[in-house]
Amino acid sequence: MTPLVAISRDLSATVDRFRFSSTPFVYNPLDYARAPHEAYLERWGSRAPREVLMLGMNPGPFGMAQTGVPFGDVAMVRSFVGITGPVGKPAREHPRRPITGFACTRYEVSGTRFWGWARDRFGTAERFFDRVFVANWCPLVFMEESGRNRPPDRLAAAERASLFRACDEALARVVETLRPDLVVGVGRFAERRASEALGDRVRVGCILHPSPASPAANDDWPGVVDEQLRDLGFSPS
Repeated sequence: MTPLVAISRDLSATVDRFRFSSTPFVYNPLDYARAPHEAYLERWGSRAPREVLMLGMNPGPFGMAQTGVPFGDVAMVRSFVGITGPVGKPAREHPRRPITGFACTRYEVSGTRFWGWARDRFGTAERFFDRVFVANWCPLVFMEESGRNRPPDRLAAAERASLFRACDEALARVVETLRPDLVVGVGRFAERRASEALGDRVRVGCILHPSPASPAANDDWPGVVDEQLRDLGFSPS
């Protein structure tokens, strides 16, 4: 078992013990999508140190929730990241957000943009992962009765405290394992959590999140990110 797999299993077991009364549907792809998730960790997360750890917030319903891979749009995970595998079902499934794994036909725009940028700038997954690793801070998907996502920071205060502590501790272990020069939050929330969890142990920065919900991300997101990363001292070229 590789170190990142051990961290993932420990975090999964911890968050499985939590109860979230403020949101009716909670998916844990570290459990039901364990095969592709751990294939991703074993294939691309076994070497250290890395220049950069890119950190997302938590899985999207058509991304990591389906594939077990951060920003895990099915087509990009299969074609660029090179990961596939069997995917089961969460304990309680929302009828409007079914898990169909790699048979999912919905695109995750954030994942298409993120991995498309990696492909266009680095050419191959091998070149990308030689310098960068990608993880999510929180492994869980939270959904309302309507099927709408609930971000982790909008959980009840008591639920946030335990979850944030577990995710912060897991992130610290990931950083100890990969020893990156820089942790880049994909979005301000991930940047804040990295800063809180890591303190002055490693430099922390931020790039614009690729979500289409952000107007700024809909106008040359790759170009904006290139500039932000250069400002942080990292160039993909």
